[in-house]
Amino acid sequence: RHRCPHKPTRIYDNGQQPCLTTEYVEKYPKYSNISPPRSLKPKQEYQVHRGRMEGITTFKSDYLPYDIVKRPFQVQEEHKPKTGEIELGTTYQRDYNAHKIQPVTLVKPLERKHTTGGKLDTIPTYQDDYRSWEVQRREPSKVEHIYHPPTEKFGNSTTFQDDFVPRELNPRQSFKPPCVAKLSDVPFDSATSHRTSYIVHQLEPKFIRSKEQYKPSNQPFEDLTTHRNDFKGLPGQLAKSCKPENAKVGSNAYFNGVTEFQDRFQPWLVSLPEVHKRKEYIPPPGNMDFNSTSHLDYIKHDISPAVPIRPVSNGRRTNAPFQGNTTTKEDFKAWGSCRQEITKKQQEIPRPTGKFYDLTTFKSHYIPHQIIPAQSFKPVHAVVPNSAPFQDETMYRTEYTPKKQEICPANYPSPPGYVYVNTDSHGHKFFRQLTPEFSESNSNPIPKEVAVVS
Repeated sequence: RHRCPHKPTRIYDNGQQPCLTTEYVEKYPKYSNISPPRSLKPKQEYQVHRGRMEGITTFKSDYLPYDIVKRPFQVQEEHKPKTGEIELGTTYQRDYNAHKIQPVTLVKPLERKHTTGGKLDTIPTYQDDYRSWEVQRREPSKVEHIYHPPTEKFGNSTTFQDDFVPRELNPRQSFKPPCVAKLSDVPFDSATSHRTSYIVHQLEPKFIRSKEQYKPSNQPFEDLTTHRNDFKGLPGQLAKSCKPENAKVGSNAYFNGVTEFQDRFQPWLVSLPEVHKRKEYIPPPGNMDFNSTSHLDYIKHDISPAVPIRPVSNGRRTNAPFQGNTTTKEDFKAWGSCRQEITKKQQEIPRPTGKFYDLTTFKSHYIPHQIIPAQSFKPVHAVVPNSAPFQDETMYRTEYTPKKQEICPANYPSPPGYVYVNTDSHGHKFFRQLTPEFSESNSNPIPKEVAVVS
């Protein structure tokens, strides 16, 4: 319904002024007391960010490493050839008409023989024009430079030799503190803030609320529900089914017992496969010689085991006792320490003494009552007779017209009322239906051809 404030696009209106009237302008008048809303657009100023820069980039936030999973190997399906014969007929073979063509005779020019009695000169023009000349070898014009080593000593110094002044190495003094444990002479103070600041308070007795006694209501219980108030059992008859009767479709024609499968597929004589008989194993005659060339040519030698070549040990043995003192044993000595006792809070509530009575408040205050089962207010399932007839008419029952189920004539091997004509190359059978149609001048029936595919 929106009227756009553009120029009119009607065929017979050529006005130049645009129409600025819209449905919004007509329905919603302008109010002068309401100020326009303030723009929330930020000013075009450089705002310095004073927060701490995070070292997270868009690549780190967006990129998530994924576990590389190997591509599943697709198993190639086994080729199963189709049964039956391949129809090799094409539209070219069907539409092409073969013609008898005679072989083409070659139109070859007659061979002309040019023979003369003169002698053939076998010297070509290249050999006659380009003859070999005696060329002398050209002497090289290179000047020989013989190297003569200098007799004077090389006395030029390098920049490293001029700038470098050798100085004596002075090792730096180490300022690392000595790794020695410092012992304190002050005794250990075991006082903590909890021990000094904690004040023991006496607990007050626990408040026990008295249990209120149950007072039943004096008013009777209203057990009337909306279902009992609104429901009125009216009698009625059961709705009749509108489903059409399941009439069996049959035919009185005699079944000749010939099907399309029996007509097309004829039994073939199949020969049994030949069984290949294995040759019976016959062991070779004579005894088997288990001697091999290695067993016959091998000569056993008496060889002594190899002596290990070990280096001569130059160990020095002394009778002096072993000094087992190390720097760790001297610097780190075991101190005599005792285990600190656990700081436990003193018990303010004394432990109860005597036998435990397992009597709870529920057991002491519970009063058993006799259970009265609630009365069921469900209406009695009784059919109240009514003399008025039940109106069970529906739109489907009034408007539904039963139709006769027709059977396709292609289901019969020989359809009734049809005459077989012929069968084409694709295996489709054509029948002719005899329909009596009378005209004004001729009273004879006219046959009408109808093709039925089986």
